[in-house]
Amino acid sequence: MNRYIWAPLAALVIACSAHAQSAAETGTPDAVVKNAIETTMSAIHADPGSRAGDLDKIAAIVQQKFVPEADFRRTARLAAGSAWDQATPAQQDELFKQFQVLMVRTYAAELNQIRDQSVQFKFLPSPPPPASATDAVVKTQVVNAGDVMNIEYRVTKTAGGWKVYDINMMGAWLIQVYRQQFSDQIAKGGIDGLIKFLAAHNEPVSH
Repeated sequence: MNRYIWAPLAALVIACSAHAQSAAETGTPDAVVKNAIETTMSAIHADPGSRAGDLDKIAAIVQQKFVPEADFRRTARLAAGSAWDQATPAQQDELFKQFQVLMVRTYAAELNQIRDQSVQFKFLPSPPPPASATDAVVKTQVVNAGDVMNIEYRVTKTAGGWKVYDINMMGAWLIQVYRQQFSDQIAKGGIDGLIKFLAAHNEPVSH
C-alpha cells in the first residue's frame, strides 16, 4: 500500500516562529499559514500527552487547531479530478471525510517523529496579493543542521478567509502526488474503490 506523506508541513510546524502576527489581525496568506502552524505547535507543547508522543492527542490537536485553517475538501476534489464531478454528493462527502482523516493522522504521525527537533524557519518576503486575488503562494525555508529546504504553501480565498490546500516540496505539489495515487485506485474500483482504499488505510491508526 502506498504511504501518504505530510512531512513538508510537519517539518515547517516544528520550526514555527514565536513572534508570528495573528491571522485574525492581518488576514493575509502568510499570516494565516503562520498562525495555523504556531497555534498547532503551541498546543502540542502545552499538552503533556502530546509531548510524550500520544498520537491520538496530537491528532486531536491537529483537528482542532490546524484543520480549520485548511481546505482539505478542495484538496480532495482537485486530487480526484473528473471523478469528483461524476461522484454523488454522498460519495464526495465520504471521500472528503476519509481524506481528511488521512491528512490529520499522517500529519500527527510526522509531528510525533520530529517534535523534539530544533530547526530554523523563515517566510520569504512577498507582496500582498491584490484584493481581487483568490489564490496565493506563501514561500518558506526550513533550515536544519545547515540544510535548507524550500517549501511553498498554496492558499485559496474562501468565505471564511484564506485556507491552505496544497504544498510544494522539492518540486512536487501535494495534489499532483495524490492525483496519481487516486487515479490508480479509481481505475481499479471507481470512486467507491478509492473511498474503500482510504478507509482501509485509515483503519489501522484509528484505534
